Order: sequence, then structure tokens, then C-alpha cells
Amino acid sequence: MADFYQNGVVTTLHNLSRRPTEELEAELLRFSQKRPMALILPSLFSELEGEALPHIVEELTQVPYLSEIVIGLDRATQDQYKHALSFFDKLPQHHRVLWNDGPRLKAIDEELQAQGLAPKELGKGRNVWYCMGYVLASNRAESVALHDCDIVTYNKDLLAKLIYPVANPTFNYEFCKGYYARVANGKINGRVSRLLVTPLLRALKRIMGDNEYLEFMDSFRYPLAGEFSFRRDVLNDIRIPSDWGLEIGVLSEMHRNYSHNRLCQADICDIYDHKHQDLSLNNDQGGLSKMSIDITKAIFRKLATQGYTFSNEMFRSIKATYFRIALDFIETYHNDAVMNGLTLDIHSEEKAVEMFASNIMKAGENFLANPMETPFIPSWNRVTSAVPDILERLLEAVEADTAEFMEK
Repeated sequence: MADFYQNGVVTTLHNLSRRPTEELEAELLRFSQKRPMALILPSLFSELEGEALPHIVEELTQVPYLSEIVIGLDRATQDQYKHALSFFDKLPQHHRVLWNDGPRLKAIDEELQAQGLAPKELGKGRNVWYCMGYVLASNRAESVALHDCDIVTYNKDLLAKLIYPVANPTFNYEFCKGYYARVANGKINGRVSRLLVTPLLRALKRIMGDNEYLEFMDSFRYPLAGEFSFRRDVLNDIRIPSDWGLEIGVLSEMHRNYSHNRLCQADICDIYDHKHQDLSLNNDQGGLSKMSIDITKAIFRKLATQGYTFSNEMFRSIKATYFRIALDFIETYHNDAVMNGLTLDIHSEEKAVEMFASNIMKAGENFLANPMETPFIPSWNRVTSAVPDILERLLEAVEADTAEFMEK
């Protein structure tokens, strides 16, 4: 059970009473009369064949308050798209599958690419961005939740707790970030958040002094959680990265666009486990290695927009300060694990910290070498200004795909 402590500048909504999910859902059903709700599920086709997504779909069939479920489907052939339509057909809510690799949506993407308005690389960010566009186009929801499709410990109460803060009409939150303890199978997980993001933020605060953005980011208990919810108007202005910096980029946009009292984080589950990425010690183009570089660059880019100047000398100072703080955290987490009867491999933890420290330098070198890099996807406001009918055409393309392949 969580405590009631409020840390940092962002409101924390705790799980203090183990309130029955049925009570939350009854309230959400009532809220849905004023604030219809939707869920975005960014998915790879391979996840349809895994153990997590079939169970997630079974849980969602029992959710009474959603008006719409939008599934973004990546890396799927025509036959696989047809299989996906059948796979999700058991959902009782209105739902649509965006076939991102299909000819209709690829034609829209190519048109936007020609005008410099489309995501520049494949990945979760691109998938989420097009799903957001569809939510705007369908106009069925005022409150929207998003979570991953590889959560093997999924339960429908996760969704209820995640969307409640932005669905309750007596609350003024525009955005809610989910958090949870990354503990499963007797181990503490979440290495990138524990051993990179938090120590890096603390190192930057030590070097740069008082900084409101760093304090904001350090207020989130699990900044890399892929689960968040938001009000529909957030979708128009948000600019998200297309790489692994998605979660950091979303938080940075919330910091830029909204005051702190319009943002919150919520404890959404006791146990959370999902597909684990390889550490990729010898490959900085994959796994946790690439993830750590993208995340670090996202933080550096945000600080640069505040007028901070970076140099190789400064990056060396950041790396050295980070390394000492991260090593101290390993002892902290080890002792926490021992007291709770969990295991934590100190050698593996130190190897991860050594890699992250090296990747801080790589991220810094990349940042300095590519000053014109713009990994952010344009906001939908900008896209609709340039192509006024794009949302209508996106909606038509998804409906046409559904009509053509649903019964074949």
C-alpha cells in the first residue's frame, strides 16, 4: 500500500484504500455521459501472437465506460491486418484498427512526408501520433487513455485508475501519468528509469543548480511509464518524438503547455511486468542502449531550449557526476530488495550503469554534431493548418480499410 506523501511539484494520486474496481467503473460510466472516453493501443502485429495482448483484450471486453478503442497496428501484411480485424472483433466497444502499413494510410503518410509534416522514422511514436489523429478525426471522446500492449500482468483496474483523473468532471487535470512499482518474479526491474533517468536528473540539478524543468521531471515516480491519459484538447498541440524519447518528450510537452496544477500522476497497479528489452552492451543501435541515448538526447534538447549551452567538457562533468550518483543508487536498491526478500544482481546493475555513462557521452556527441536535428513530429494543429482536410481523409481511409477487409 502506498503512503500519502506528495513529492515534487506534480500532484500524486495514491492507492490508499484498495477501492473496488466496480466502484470506480460505476463512477466512470456516469462520467462518460459528460466526458466520453477512448483508449489508444499502439501494437506490433507480433504482439497479437504473444501472451499479453490476448489477455488485455479479454479484460477490455468487460470495460463498460469506453466509447472507442483505437488500435494502431504496425508491421502487418494484408493477411495479418485481416487477422487483426478478427482478433479485435470480440471487443464490444466501437473500435478501429489503423493498418499503418496499408496502401491507404501509407499514401497519407507519403503526402505528409513530402511536406515535411510526417514522422521521420518508424516506431511507437509514429504509431501513437496517427492514433491521436484518428481520435481527433472520429470526435467520439473527450478523455483518452493510452497504454502498451505487452503488459503480461494486465488487469482492467489499471485502465480505470489511469483514466479516472482526466474523466472526473470535478477534477481539472489535463494529463495523468501512470506509475507503479516495477517488481515482478522476485526482482526489481525498470533499470533505465532507476539507473539512468533519476540519477541523470539529479546530476543535472547538481551541475546546473535550481532548474524548474528538472524539478518537474524529477517529481514523476516512474517517468518512463508508457501509460498516460489526457483530455482531447491536449492532442492538438502536443509535439512528440518518434524515437525512444517518447515518454520524456510527452512530459516535456506537458511542462511547456500546462501549469503544474493541471497535471498529475496516479498509482495504477501493484504489480507490473512487460516485455523486457535486451541491455545491448555491444550495440548502441538497439535495445536499452539505443533507448538510453534517445532519452538522454531528449533531456539535453529540452534544456537547450531554455538557453543552456553544452560542450564536450560539460558532458564529461555530467557523465562523472551521473556515474557517482548512479553507483550509490545501486546500493540503495540492493538494500531495498534484500529487505523485501527480492533479488538484485549488483554486477548486472553496475554493467548497466557503465553502459549508460558511456551513452551519456555518445548522446552529447550526437547532440553537438547534429544541431539541426528535429526529431519531434509536428503537432496536429500545424498539420491541419497545412492540409485542412487531412483528418477527414485519415478517418475515411481507416473506414475504407475496415469495410474492404472485415468480411474477407
